[in-house]
Amino acid sequence: MLDAIVIGAGHNGLVAASYLAKAKRKVLVLERRDVVGGILADDEVVPGARVPAVVHTVGRLLGSVIADLKPDVQLIRPEARMTALQQDGRALTFWSDVERTAAEIRSFSEADAAAYPAFDREVRAYASFLAHLNAQTPPDIEAPSLADAIRALKLGRAFRSLGTKAGRELTRVLPMAIADVAQEHFESDAVRGAIAARAVQFAKMGPWSAGTAMVYLNDSAGNDGGAAGQTVYARGGPGALAGALADAAKRFGAEVRTGAEVVQVSTRDGRATGVVLASGEEIPARGVVSAADPKRTLTHWIDPVVIGPHLRWQAENIRQPGCTAKVNLVLSGLPTFAGVDDPARLQGRLVIAPSIDYVERAFDASKYGRISEEPYLEATIPSIADPSLAPQGSHVMSVIAQWAPYHLRDANWDREREALGDLVVKTLEAYAPGFGELVTARRVLAPPDLERDFGLSGGHVLHAEPGLECFFAWRPLLGHARYRFGIEGLYLAGSGAHPGGGITGGPGANAAREILKDLRRS
Repeated sequence: MLDAIVIGAGHNGLVAASYLAKAKRKVLVLERRDVVGGILADDEVVPGARVPAVVHTVGRLLGSVIADLKPDVQLIRPEARMTALQQDGRALTFWSDVERTAAEIRSFSEADAAAYPAFDREVRAYASFLAHLNAQTPPDIEAPSLADAIRALKLGRAFRSLGTKAGRELTRVLPMAIADVAQEHFESDAVRGAIAARAVQFAKMGPWSAGTAMVYLNDSAGNDGGAAGQTVYARGGPGALAGALADAAKRFGAEVRTGAEVVQVSTRDGRATGVVLASGEEIPARGVVSAADPKRTLTHWIDPVVIGPHLRWQAENIRQPGCTAKVNLVLSGLPTFAGVDDPARLQGRLVIAPSIDYVERAFDASKYGRISEEPYLEATIPSIADPSLAPQGSHVMSVIAQWAPYHLRDANWDREREALGDLVVKTLEAYAPGFGELVTARRVLAPPDLERDFGLSGGHVLHAEPGLECFFAWRPLLGHARYRFGIEGLYLAGSGAHPGGGITGGPGANAAREILKDLRRS
């Protein structure tokens, strides 16, 4: 009999399967789509032009996962991390080199240039503590064990290593709005807006929302992002990383089946015993591992009688307000952005977030079911660093359009999908004159498309909001944060589990550790 069936061949599912198979467990991965990868998929908008379908950078994949699984993929790390485009025709590039970034900032503010290195050090220190937290299994709240106590001691040691002042400051900062943090450290709108924007990506929160400082710091946990954040591409596109993770799982002995849609988790005496496929095939296993989102896991695949009305009610109320659209573009040439004098500056993330107020106003519109006419955008042109992604002389551009509500007021996505694409092109045109003339093909993926194509409930890329109410022992639900999910024999290993979304592999790695403990005991 199989030791585990993993539902979903996204990055977390493949990471979990790899660790289980590496421990000599018999593992089967089932993927509904015809390709592996989930949100790491590529979108071939036209033949020969591959755009990242959902996420365009993969830099948060944990170093421990890379070291343990050794996926055969080449990662590209441009020196330019982020270029913040400004409405006055200037641009501010954040580099991997802190002092170089500070020198760039000097043309916007002498005070901010002086403050930036210290801010970067603070971010890295706080993120190092969160990295320790993210590698932990949340404690059993009702009956903490000796292992929980030992983990708490290790976590306490990591916290004390920050020092008294920094530790006290971290506890103050975590629940804050990123807008407050940015304004405490910097005076220039250009710097404040760029810093704040990173804290709200894929979330239905604005820069003045409580807890966004924690989201910002968590984005640097376990990597060398610092204040500027990570920009790392997989050569060949995100799909190449997905393929490498699948190959690693197979190398350790896992079986990966695509085109295999799970429609039910079978149970007996309140325990998960396997799965049923859309074809009618039933596959038994000692454990079932869901890399899908928590709401879909409990409300689509488990008999309501088995989980009971209270847990089902809790699952239905997991916050998944999808508010991100994706616009994938093919360009006939490289755009010329105002204030950008070197194509190397375009290799990182391009953000249109010229001030905190600009970003907050874009968020405000989403609260009322609308899309702002001045949207916050994050874009990459990965074909600059990796020409294999586009035909010679062409480029591909990946644009994340933040705060595109799943539920539109007085409109629907069948009518608004291409209007959003037009808005994105128009917005980029304001920063790169002639941009629209370069667009030869495009595809717009609205939140309902992300739900349909990638199984993301509500179109939420992170599986659940990354706020404080869904953090650590509360993710995705209090009492269900230890990867053992809902019923005995069922586990959660996707981004809806601690430590959350992004391309980290953390939920998959942590879940595998707990699953192996249970398999050894059974």
